Amino acid sequence: MSAPLLWYFADPMCSWCWGFSPVVETLRDEYRDRMKIALVLGGLRPGEAAPLTAKAREEILHHWHAVQARTGQAFRFDDALPDGFVYDTEPASRAVVAIGGLDPALIFPLFRAIQHAFYAEGRDVTQSAILAGLAAGLGVDAAAFLRAFDSAAARDKTQAHFRHARQAGVRGFPTLIVQQDSALHRISDGCQPLDTVRAAIEACLAA
Repeated sequence: MSAPLLWYFADPMCSWCWGFSPVVETLRDEYRDRMKIALVLGGLRPGEAAPLTAKAREEILHHWHAVQARTGQAFRFDDALPDGFVYDTEPASRAVVAIGGLDPALIFPLFRAIQHAFYAEGRDVTQSAILAGLAAGLGVDAAAFLRAFDSAAARDKTQAHFRHARQAGVRGFPTLIVQQDSALHRISDGCQPLDTVRAAIEACLAA
């Protein structure tokens, strides 16, 4: 039997994934010697072209307040989601895919950096210049990042991530699934407490 693999289905512009971030980081630390943890960019709102309506903005900010209340994660609400903002999560997802092609060790660090920039700093992470700056902050040459980000390969691989999520039956984020050989075991849906997730993983690994 091959070593188990924990698939983490998430989107860098999903507020509940931001709330779940400390849990994921703890799991990555605790289980690094027992199983690989791989990120799948699920595609929350990929390809969105229309600016947010006032009603949609109100609904999203309601979720943000709920995430902050439950998890304590930082949010900047002042001027959040300004008029004209297009909530397209494809560029941020593609940025994570692109940096993975340059240095796989930076996949999770860039994912976290995008989350923090968007939620805690109010930065527009749909913009390539912002994403390149975040990559540069991790030591990646900005020009090299932009070449990878703009490539057909990165676009195609990003779409493959979205398909992977759909094929796994994932409809919401965050979701954790343990794979043992060809068997898939759903561990958690949504932003669950660390103890709940850890217990589910241990039960799966002991089965």
